[in-house]
Amino acid sequence: MGSQAPLEGRSRDSGPVFNGVAPEIIEDTLIHLAMENEQYLRELPERAGYFKETRIVEFIFLLSEKWHLDESTRYQAVELVERFMIKQVEQMCDGRGNAKGREQGQRSSWSSVRDQIINTFVLRLVSCVQLASKVSLHYSRVTSDTALKFLQSLKYSYTKQELLESELAVLNTLHFHINVSTPLAYVELLLEVLGYNGCLLPVKPLHQLCVQLLDFCYLTRETIYGTLLKIAIENSTPSKLQIAKFLTVKEDFMLLAVGVISTGVFILSPGHWEQVVEHLNCITGISPQSILEFSYAVVRCIVGGSTTYEQHRGNCGTKSPEDRILLHK
Repeated sequence: MGSQAPLEGRSRDSGPVFNGVAPEIIEDTLIHLAMENEQYLRELPERAGYFKETRIVEFIFLLSEKWHLDESTRYQAVELVERFMIKQVEQMCDGRGNAKGREQGQRSSWSSVRDQIINTFVLRLVSCVQLASKVSLHYSRVTSDTALKFLQSLKYSYTKQELLESELAVLNTLHFHINVSTPLAYVELLLEVLGYNGCLLPVKPLHQLCVQLLDFCYLTRETIYGTLLKIAIENSTPSKLQIAKFLTVKEDFMLLAVGVISTGVFILSPGHWEQVVEHLNCITGISPQSILEFSYAVVRCIVGGSTTYEQHRGNCGTKSPEDRILLHK
């Protein structure tokens, strides 16, 4: 691994500031994120990804923009909504997936649970955005008055007490574990390491482009990963088992970060692309083939057609995108 690329610090106006942290801190942080990512993938819930559909993500992004929240806060809010809703569904279902308190033979468990949670979904989503803003280091935070005013604009009549109870419900359901790492943290840390390892990249413009690409990946998640799955299995009609096994790829933050950076470099500074892919492979253990395939899926989604991917595929090894992530020491 390289030796002197720093984590970013944030100022109110200038955005990320690179090259300010000792190399040993960078290495420790990278190891921590890699281990956290691996642990999350090992414990991945069956319903992972259910609440990252485009409409929900778009709602959170637009709400974060309305409230002038920074990039990391909106990603954290998406992840909080996802993790909270999954936990809530699990608590409302028994081990066999049947809704608790329902007699056998009634409607399916998912329909039953959906009916019970749908009326409070917007309230819980707003609470997740509020909590994400509170754990962020950004100067903007969502107050109760701001949240209530927004809910009232949607014709809801919640009180401050109900808003507080909603926040507590999210906190209790998640056992107060709300400060989780987001893909943006992986992107920014990897950019630091690349800079330290001697990749002479236009870091600030690349960071801005990576944030836009990360937004794009969240909003077109199903299309991008659908393309990636078809590449991995070399078949346009994956089976249910293949789709289920592919879930760990869809939820892999390190792979997402590497793919976003690779795509950003390909667009912004193509002359550095091969060098960056090589460095990303050494840093994360993700194969060049997997990095190329992810970038291809993103670029294809952007342009809406085929690219020169097939020209490069034979030159990048044979491992599939499902290679596990190992930190290169």
